[in-house]
Amino acid sequence: MQNQRASTESFYEVFEVFSKKTDLAHFQHQFSLLAPNHEIAIVMAQENFLRRESAVDLWVVKRSDISMLQPAERASLQRLNNKDYRMTKGYGYLRKKWRHYEQQMLDEKEILSWGEKQRDK
Repeated sequence: MQNQRASTESFYEVFEVFSKKTDLAHFQHQFSLLAPNHEIAIVMAQENFLRRESAVDLWVVKRSDISMLQPAERASLQRLNNKDYRMTKGYGYLRKKWRHYEQQMLDEKEILSWGEKQRDK
């Protein structure tokens, strides 16, 4: 019995199904399924998914072909997440600098008053 179970488990592979509902949408994971090969997996995904919902594209990927980062590799992503320079909040100090600059600027009345002072002399 156990020998038969082991041969059945090695016969089927796990496939992950992703779908795209519109041309502008992103792919989303829908479900996993067991199938003996890619062709059968695609047919099963179409039968199980497209019967209930519409989609413009369907991806069926063998789970063993999907790679993921190991915990040590995930730690290296932390240094890549420092993207504060892309956020507009990093430029908030410019409003204060501009206000200070504007206060130091000469206005039209002040400049014209210089001419009146020179005429008075």
